[in-house]
Amino acid sequence: MKHLKSIFNPAFVIISICYAFLSVPAMAQELQWKNVSNEFGLTTNTIQVFESTSSTLNDSAFKAYYVMINTNDPNLQVGVDTTLYRRLTPSAFYERLVQPTVVMNASFFEFKNNTNLNVLVHRGNLLALNKQDIEGKGKDTLTYTHVLNSAMGMQKNGRMDIAYTYTDSNSNQVLYQQNPMTPIKNKNAKLALNEDAVSNLKKWKLNWAVGGGPVLVKDGAIFISNNEEKKFSGKAIADHHPRTAMGYTKDGYLILLAVQGRMKNIAVGTTLTETAKIFIDLGAVEAINLDGGGSSCLLINGKETIKPSDPTGQRPVPAVFFVK
Repeated sequence: MKHLKSIFNPAFVIISICYAFLSVPAMAQELQWKNVSNEFGLTTNTIQVFESTSSTLNDSAFKAYYVMINTNDPNLQVGVDTTLYRRLTPSAFYERLVQPTVVMNASFFEFKNNTNLNVLVHRGNLLALNKQDIEGKGKDTLTYTHVLNSAMGMQKNGRMDIAYTYTDSNSNQVLYQQNPMTPIKNKNAKLALNEDAVSNLKKWKLNWAVGGGPVLVKDGAIFISNNEEKKFSGKAIADHHPRTAMGYTKDGYLILLAVQGRMKNIAVGTTLTETAKIFIDLGAVEAINLDGGGSSCLLINGKETIKPSDPTGQRPVPAVFFVK
């Protein structure tokens, strides 16, 4: 991990990040971070929060927070909470969950029925399924595009991983493979498991999992699988937006990132590529994008980090990721 020592020495964060970004020509600006754990009432090194002190990134207004969590701590409780056909603000989830240390928005969702569109697993139980069969529109009506959605999870052996997942309403199993699948387009309403592209799917033995996409980082390098996951159309991966994302280091540290955005001259957000580079600088070996935009919200001990971009404040969501 490039600057694991930063958890204990904030000054080391600045030195390490400066060095790391100077080595990346595409984003050479120095990002700086400050340990603000005390401001959020954190009294343990297991969970620490850092605030960006750099006001710009690539000449754009920038503000973000990240949380570094030592998942090797046996006292740590990590999981997912969902609602049924309704949405709650992250603050409402905070109260419902009896005030956990961290609450963060999670999967993508649809507004009509307030249902999650990505796999969610809590204590080994499958709580939400993927939306992996995309109906065609216009000239593609009556066709479907089938994808495998990415998710990050912790296996029952305690190892974190990011993989491409398949779920079925007739099963409580999550199937996965390590590599993205080229989208399959046909007239079938459901992806057939006998397709050669998914013939290597295996059962994923999970403790918890949060789905989203696209993948941002793989093997410590930028790896954005948007073309395979069909999350954003056209050149949208280059747009600046508020972001929520998570990743992990080889040493078992979970990284949660929230980027403020859609606020001119204060914080415009980041592109997916910029988000990926932040994770690489923080030492992540893998990282994944989650639902962002107006949904982005990260609470530490019930206190907001970034300011949500919706004019009314926190957007109600049907699921959150939490840490106690």
